[in-house]
Amino acid sequence: MAVRKDTIWERFLSPIVRSLIDQEKLRQLYESIDWEGESDRLCNPQVIYPDYYSSQNFHGIEGGYLNPSASVTYDPITQYVLPPNETWVRQGLIDRIKGTPRRILDLGCGTGSTTLMLKQAFPQAQVIGLDLSPYMLVMAEHKAKTAGLTMQWRHGNAEETGFPNASFDLVTASLLFHETPPAAAKSILREGFRLLMPGGGLLILDGNQKTLRQVDWLTEVFEEPYIKDYATQSVEAWMGAVGFEAVQTHDHWWVHQITQGMKPIPANNRATTPPQGFTSNTPQDFGSQGTPAPAF
Repeated sequence: MAVRKDTIWERFLSPIVRSLIDQEKLRQLYESIDWEGESDRLCNPQVIYPDYYSSQNFHGIEGGYLNPSASVTYDPITQYVLPPNETWVRQGLIDRIKGTPRRILDLGCGTGSTTLMLKQAFPQAQVIGLDLSPYMLVMAEHKAKTAGLTMQWRHGNAEETGFPNASFDLVTASLLFHETPPAAAKSILREGFRLLMPGGGLLILDGNQKTLRQVDWLTEVFEEPYIKDYATQSVEAWMGAVGFEAVQTHDHWWVHQITQGMKPIPANNRATTPPQGFTSNTPQDFGSQGTPAPAF
């Protein structure tokens, strides 16, 4: 699929951003990694790529995230196109977390920017990043090693992760839902609900749906095949339909929003289960490395 040349990004913004990026440094990084070897090591051969993911370009990159070049260029570009500051935006999700989660799953983790921040905020927690692109996971792992962080990266579909029921205290997703069709987004939310312990929390950082509806041109900036559908709907409503309670959306720097909800605690357990489920001692089926064992 050819890259569209009529987007605001390609016509006006891309030349500016590219002038700010050290192209030679990116080239050296790209050439320093054995992309096929590393991606094969992380790849789960049982993963089937959904059509919405494999048949579209994302951000004007041919082949979307199933292209190793996307893994190298994603971070340098994102720092300039996530106003007002990428770290501040992602930190907003971290700041909304209540309690001290012990097991965290970051869905659609990409190059692991939010995943690493979760591990830094909760160093004792077991943090797993899951993504459909093995190339993005290669970069995420590279970043974690550079930062001296020990984490796990899993190649998988957020709609059907393969983890057991009630495996996590906290499930997060950053900048994922505007890149998925609504049907897939709802499936991801159902999966997140299944994966959470009662009292566990779901946090979603993404584009502000209200702002996107009010300012149409924001949906035209990048080559985003599903953002218009995302803008017309409501993450809050999706979460409520799945069964989450205490669902709230907070505006974040005008163009972003953070939506959070809790998996209900059964009435007969409310007296003994701590709020949010973050400090529960409920036993779980974990693998030999102390992390949930995927049921692939």
